[in-house]
Formats: sequence, C-alpha cells, structure tokens
Amino acid sequence: MTVILVQEDGAQVLPGDGAPLDVPSGQAVTLQEVIWNVPGAQGLTLRFRFVAPDLAALDIEAALADMQALCETYAAPRVTDFGPQPNQIIISLADAARPFGEADPDAVQYFEAYRLENGACIWEIY
Repeated sequence: MTVILVQEDGAQVLPGDGAPLDVPSGQAVTLQEVIWNVPGAQGLTLRFRFVAPDLAALDIEAALADMQALCETYAAPRVTDFGPQPNQIIISLADAARPFGEADPDAVQYFEAYRLENGACIWEIY
C-alpha cells in the first residue's frame, strides 16, 4: 500500500522505500522521497530526493553522472505516476536524509534540474 503524505502547504510527498538503486559510481543510493504539487521556478516541478551516505567521498563529476542516471532510469519512467507532465524535474543527492527546505551547514548536497524531452532528461542550469 502506497502512503502519500499531504503537507500543510499542499505538497504531496511519497516516502522512499529504502531499496538500493544502481548508479554509475557504484555508491549506495536510496530514494528519500518524491515531492510534487509545489511549483518551482519553472512551474510544475517533481523533486526526487535521494540519499547517498558516501557522497562526500565522490567527486562532482561522478555525482553529476549519478544524478543524470537517476533522472533517466528512475525519475523519467515514473513521471506519469504523479499526474501531469512536469515542466522540471529536480534530482537531489544528500549524504543524509533531511527535511525538505531546511538548511544544514554540515550537509553535503547536490541539486540539478532537468526537463523531459522525448523521454530523455535534459540538464538545465539550476
């Protein structure tokens, strides 16, 4: 049974299931949550938030390759599960699960934005 949480601001949140995901770097990655129904700068946005405990040991190029792969192999195939086609997909990787929108100066986090074009994730400047 899938439990979708609805927050006070109208955001809908689907918690991750803890299943490990394959990424090019081979690091351990799991889905923390998917957030939608909160408009981003480009309109309708789906946010896929992933946790990678060893993220600090990874160089930025490897993290970017992992985020591209997560967009293409995980997020893009699931977009229709969350309603209308979003204008933007945000992929985030963090070294630990943290509440959405809360700052943490000790956090290691990367965020990238993508648009879907013919089923492919096209990187956009975030």
